[in-house]
Amino acid sequence: MLVYHGSDHIIETPRYHGGKRTNDYGYGFYTTESLEMAKEWACAKNQDGFANAYELDFGGLQILNLNAPEYNILNWLAVLTKYRSYWQNSSIAEEAKAYLQEHFLIDLERYDIIIGYRADDSYFTFAQDFVAGTISLRKLQEAMRLGKLGEQIVLKSEASYSHIRFVGAEAVDAGTWFEKKSLRDREARRAYRSTKRTPDDIHDLFMLDIMREGMTNGDPRLR
Repeated sequence: MLVYHGSDHIIETPRYHGGKRTNDYGYGFYTTESLEMAKEWACAKNQDGFANAYELDFGGLQILNLNAPEYNILNWLAVLTKYRSYWQNSSIAEEAKAYLQEHFLIDLERYDIIIGYRADDSYFTFAQDFVAGTISLRKLQEAMRLGKLGEQIVLKSEASYSHIRFVGAEAVDAGTWFEKKSLRDREARRAYRSTKRTPDDIHDLFMLDIMREGMTNGDPRLR
């Protein structure tokens, strides 16, 4: 598989346990199959950057795909609550984070590669709203499809780094790609505001409902 990593510099040899612990899935090397998305990430600070390209071989590796049918969005959200910071400090949000981690968190240490959503700033805001109880599960699921977020492929284990090979890098102009990233975010937030204003259905599930009903993985109501 050909994957890309957007950065402010060329990275020929990704470093194991690099990055930040507060990234979506903790320490790891974050890549995407989308060259356009990598170019946006490369210019995230409105500075020129590089879209680094790699060949990634999955052979023999343990893969966790959080977008596979056997998982639901709460599995992804539980991981996010573990690693990402700046969550609301309300009592409901704290209880919700604890519940998600107890009932939906998957042990990432068992896997070499993680595939799942990327929580850009706008999407992290949507996730925060759900955890705080202000939007339903249905609206969160709809929100995650806004702005064509796409997937990221994250190298987690030391073994996975021997399966990636640098093939080149393309210079990326911030004048073009920072604006594309900003536009994607604005469009997602605009669509989210519109979705948030639509009436809730009597059958919609909120975080409080999930906790009160003791819902766990495999509950058909979470699909």
